[in-house]
Amino acid sequence: MPPLKITVATVTYNAGRLVERTIHSVEQQTYAQVEHVIVDGNSQDETLEHIHHYQERNSVAGVPHEIACISEPDHGLYDAMNKAIDMATGQYIVFLNAGDCLHSTDTLQQVARAAESGQQLPAVIYGDTNLVDQKGRFVRRRRLTPPEKLSWRSFKAGMLVCHQAFYVRTDLARKHHYNCRYRFSADFDWCVRIMRDAERRRLEFANLHTVVADYLNEGMTQRNHKASLRERFRIMSRHYGLLPTLTLHAWFVLRAFTKK
Repeated sequence: MPPLKITVATVTYNAGRLVERTIHSVEQQTYAQVEHVIVDGNSQDETLEHIHHYQERNSVAGVPHEIACISEPDHGLYDAMNKAIDMATGQYIVFLNAGDCLHSTDTLQQVARAAESGQQLPAVIYGDTNLVDQKGRFVRRRRLTPPEKLSWRSFKAGMLVCHQAFYVRTDLARKHHYNCRYRFSADFDWCVRIMRDAERRRLEFANLHTVVADYLNEGMTQRNHKASLRERFRIMSRHYGLLPTLTLHAWFVLRAFTKK
């Protein structure tokens, strides 16, 4: 069998201030079988310059990674992510956007080891997440933590696995593209649909039991928090039913009140 390849997908638009840190975290990986797919939305700042320098460095690297980049207008974040899925050639794909980083230089090595440890490739390989500031400095561990045993029902309690810590088999990702009708929470819907399909197929989920992503907690969802919550309510109602979703949200409100 050929070595397992992992696709890291990065979606950018005028991200010159942050993309270099993300690129550097992929560039430093000790695992060799890495494809970095970069889908840029026709940036007008220095983003493409950073990507060009990355490609130049990679061409003379001792162990070069594969880099595929396109830059063209798109119809929003999730449209760009769907393009990345269609471009990916690795067995697994993970989304790491500008400002986000792989936690350590051997993160992808750990993912590959977990993927190849069983009789079949797990549908999803997942881990924990640290939150970092714009300079990449540790802020805190993400409040929502991955369950020991992941299921599509786990997300009733919220998105317990961060999108950047959710490695999906690419064949499943291609079957379930992001639903672009959702502007802020299509990643939540996508993860649930992936897991539901995996459970129908009796595919396994692998817990890495370690931090795999450093997440810049200033993304589009955070900037549009209220709209994102409304959208996520609709998604949860669709997957889990309206009454259970209402009950769960009543508990979220009570929990937040009692913690003050």
